[in-house]
Amino acid sequence: MSNLIKGKKHEWETVIGLEIHAQVKSNSKLFSNSSTVFGSKPNSQVSLVDAAMPGMLPVINRYCIEQAVKSGIGLNAKINNHSVFDRKNYFYADLPQGYQISQYKYPIVGEGKVTIDFKDGTSKDIRIVRLHLEQDAGKSLHDQNPTKTYVDLNRSGVALMEIVSEPDIRSADEAGLYISKIRSILMYLDTCDGNMQEGSLRADVNISVRKPGDDYGTRCEIKNLNSIKFIKQAINYEVKRQIEVLEEGGVIEQNTLLFNTSSGKTSPMRSKEEAHDYRYFPDPDLLPLDINQEDIDKLKNAIPELPDDRKTRYISDYNLSNYDASVLTSDKYVSDYYDTIIESDKTLKDSSKIVVNWLTSELFSLLNDKNIQINNSPVTPQNLGKLVKLITEDIISGKIAKEVLVEMFNTKQDPEKIIEKKGLKQVTNTSEIETIVDEVLKENQIIVDQYLSGKDKLLGFFVGQSMKKSQGKANPKILNEIIKIKLSKKK
Repeated sequence: MSNLIKGKKHEWETVIGLEIHAQVKSNSKLFSNSSTVFGSKPNSQVSLVDAAMPGMLPVINRYCIEQAVKSGIGLNAKINNHSVFDRKNYFYADLPQGYQISQYKYPIVGEGKVTIDFKDGTSKDIRIVRLHLEQDAGKSLHDQNPTKTYVDLNRSGVALMEIVSEPDIRSADEAGLYISKIRSILMYLDTCDGNMQEGSLRADVNISVRKPGDDYGTRCEIKNLNSIKFIKQAINYEVKRQIEVLEEGGVIEQNTLLFNTSSGKTSPMRSKEEAHDYRYFPDPDLLPLDINQEDIDKLKNAIPELPDDRKTRYISDYNLSNYDASVLTSDKYVSDYYDTIIESDKTLKDSSKIVVNWLTSELFSLLNDKNIQINNSPVTPQNLGKLVKLITEDIISGKIAKEVLVEMFNTKQDPEKIIEKKGLKQVTNTSEIETIVDEVLKENQIIVDQYLSGKDKLLGFFVGQSMKKSQGKANPKILNEIIKIKLSKKK
């Protein structure tokens, strides 16, 4: 599928690179023992180091280093035994030191790659340039007072992993898939909680356009996007803007942009900085970081099953399609939920595709409607497994199962109790079904005559009327057979 965009005069190719900022999942900050708990009272988690008091020296948090190494392993990247922390110099009111401790020439993680999967079954590798560790800045609050800006330093010093991609992404959809994949890998590794609403994972997007085959165009960077939906909207708007400027004979200026989620437009924030603008130099308060290969190997051996490995298992063990397996493994909570269903009753392995449909279609629909995450689902995996088994054993029909699922969602009850309480068991007794069919045929003699005259499509009418009379409880397969037999005897 071509990602080329038709302008008024030319076809254009979008070139996108992403810088993902993922907060390291840790109890304390990168260079101090201050808490990282989200939502605490402003400035209640600020040590003397975080506040940049004179004479206060940073001390590296070993656990944050291990988390970064695990992330690098999960991204199929090179772990560098030797890395250096640098000072990145710039001024913000919420950056007490006047510089950020980051990494530049010698990051902790080098080149890697991740694979994104498309609906048509194809896939694409996105190359990663590096993953480096850095400390977060505080937060400026402009909406608390009409004339003042307040500063909350709770985030100051929180450990971030910045994951930088090559400009291999060619559309907003690819960008969405890439971020989802990175987020999924980090959540499987438990190195980042992936909570974009709380700012645990956000992205800067570098965008340029070019005519196919040309050199890269001038890029603009959209800062601090914390929603995949808004990332895709921002990319689509900025691509359209750049194409319009170029086709009207204008020039793209290299800028840092902000995306207004209300208007859906980007606007200039400042001219784009280059590395030399930050005057990087090694932090004199921190020794170079040396990690021996034995420690790296220990972390590698402890890596859990990752999305691609789990996807391969689903395809080989459960005969799922590449797409279904990708949907399940894109979110660790979803794949854990699916695994729990299958493990709750080994016979469900033979119904794995039906389980996928009820999970990703029916349950997802209810969860999305109420904006509930799968890990907080009122329907437990064990109960959804029971529901699927009731369907496969012909105890209830698919139609009734949907009604039962809604009741399970609202009451958290076991499906068997709901079926018993409401008398929803499927009718499989042939004599009961024959009685229902006889009544339907007797009440609709004119339509019976039309069917017998050659209008075979009217069979569906009799099935519908019989199901209605049985209140949806008649076994569809048995019902169809009985209707056909009884109609054939009337010929």
